[in-house]
Amino acid sequence: MSDDTRPARPPDVRAYLEIRTAAPSGFSPDGTTLLVSSNLSGTAQVHRLDRDASSPPVPVGDLERLTAFDEPVGAGYLPRRDPGPDRLLIAADAGGNERYQLYTAGDRPQAPYADTADLTPLVVDEEYIHRPGGVSRDGRWLAYATNRGDGVAFDTWVRDLQTGAERRVYATGGWTSPGGFSPDARWLAVSELTTRAGDNRVVLIDLAAVGDDVADHDHPAVTELAPHPERSASVGVPSWLPDSSEFFFSTDVGREHTAIARGRPDGSWGYVLETGWSTGCAVDRTGAHLLVVTNDDGRSRAELRDPHTLDVTLAVPLPGDGVASGFRFSDDGRWLTYAFSSPRIPGDVWCLDTSTGEQQRMTTSPCGVDAETFVDAELVRFPAADGVEIPAFVFTPDAPASGNASGHPVVVVLHGGPESQYRPAFGGVTQYLVAHGFAVVAPNIRGSTGYGRTYQHLDDVERRFDAIRDLEAVHDWIGAHPALDGDRAALYGGSYGGYLVLAGLAWQPERWAAGVDIVGMSNLVTFLRNTAEWRRAFREREYGSLDDDAELLTALSPITHVEAVRSPLFIIHGANDPRVPLGEAEQIHAVLHERGVRSELLVYPDEGHGLAKLANRVDAYPRLVAFLHEVLGHGG
Repeated sequence: MSDDTRPARPPDVRAYLEIRTAAPSGFSPDGTTLLVSSNLSGTAQVHRLDRDASSPPVPVGDLERLTAFDEPVGAGYLPRRDPGPDRLLIAADAGGNERYQLYTAGDRPQAPYADTADLTPLVVDEEYIHRPGGVSRDGRWLAYATNRGDGVAFDTWVRDLQTGAERRVYATGGWTSPGGFSPDARWLAVSELTTRAGDNRVVLIDLAAVGDDVADHDHPAVTELAPHPERSASVGVPSWLPDSSEFFFSTDVGREHTAIARGRPDGSWGYVLETGWSTGCAVDRTGAHLLVVTNDDGRSRAELRDPHTLDVTLAVPLPGDGVASGFRFSDDGRWLTYAFSSPRIPGDVWCLDTSTGEQQRMTTSPCGVDAETFVDAELVRFPAADGVEIPAFVFTPDAPASGNASGHPVVVVLHGGPESQYRPAFGGVTQYLVAHGFAVVAPNIRGSTGYGRTYQHLDDVERRFDAIRDLEAVHDWIGAHPALDGDRAALYGGSYGGYLVLAGLAWQPERWAAGVDIVGMSNLVTFLRNTAEWRRAFREREYGSLDDDAELLTALSPITHVEAVRSPLFIIHGANDPRVPLGEAEQIHAVLHERGVRSELLVYPDEGHGLAKLANRVDAYPRLVAFLHEVLGHGG
């Protein structure tokens, strides 16, 4: 082969890490401006796209940059109360500590806002967390949740944006989260996690009737939506018709998958649409469109329906088989914007004209890698030891395995949660690995969402052992695949996925050649003791209680079985992680190091639960992939 025809060596991992993405954050009140969140600078920052002044798609570098923080920051438009300039509601934390504070700012600064000192404080107390939960359509009322009472419970507050007066309206001693006002601002929806795994309740608070009281679940001004005392269920917050008489919401009460229901403020409700997959919905402000979004075996499907007849009026022409998210209607209902990502499309902003069905790509983000080289995912299924079927997305290199290898080395990517799901969105590290001859297998083992209530609960508490055993089934499938090399298979995961990495190395040391643990838990007892106080009770519902299940938690902890670990391990952690404290990484690293098992630990002092900053990712991931090349005996 001559030099002119020899394929170029794939770029190194930095080029994949530097691929940028963009997503919409909402329209201005008049619909002429779209807020865009882009990581062009290396962290997620706020940009402005003026639709009438731009010819899409617009390079994100040409957008008006509104924030230039060191930390990631998010924003949305406040409803306009008068003819004055548009204002933004901005939420920001520091160093990944997740203590979000609320600010306001104009959307046309002379220079980008550099930090929170440039903003107008709205709800700020840096010892506590403040999460926005909706603004009334007239722009007067803001709902938010905060733990500033005792540092643990999240109560729901309402703030008068005109006078600054505040009142606490709902407190249960648990974790409440406001989910928006009715159009007439009479009703406020609040979601609350319960102590049952995978369960929440939603209540409607009659703000006129509650008066100056601090309501709880039993207050006469509070109505529970879709109560379900017998079985855990998910209940979504209402999306209202404009006259506040009815609303739509998603729920799986009495069902395997979430479906669409219609409800009324008095609490009456009933199912109106089921797809057989997990389904969500939203009504535009005018009441002309009911958006229905389905998680179809991990891939997004979307359509518009008439809210009254439920007839399909328009199938949303998504750009491919992938994941669509962040749907936002303009106030007049004409425009529907969303972010789209797939294994072959890194992620940008799209916009649908609901009156014509025409769709445009609104942004283009920098991508220094030839997109034609990106590999799509294949969806497969295989049985666990007890016959439970496990779905997985598989990325296989186009070229055969190099040299005399019996197959491609494999990286098994394990998602976090555990109440979550691997879906076929873009992953830069995944595409790097495939380009360099690795196969990537991303299973949704038992406990994952998206496959029904029964499957989601198959890993609760003592059933966690079954989820760990599912990793054996993953390895069995790899070993039976002629293009894959089961002797060169590594586990890779973050958060709960990191826990599974450690568990796989401890329980199945003969199967896994290496592990990559990103912000994972090594000891469920110390994890629950040291996680942020406000999280503890709601993590115990998944893993087990410190008071009642300490023996089980110890048995399920990888560090209890660390003597069996013999494969090399690479660990990444943020020093400010409020979810999985740094000690989880430090303790298992120390034990392995003492035993002479290879263990590398990278700690980033300005990060929390994961690496949000490009500079840190560019430092960590070249080391990570070099580790995988070395331990799997694959030179790329």
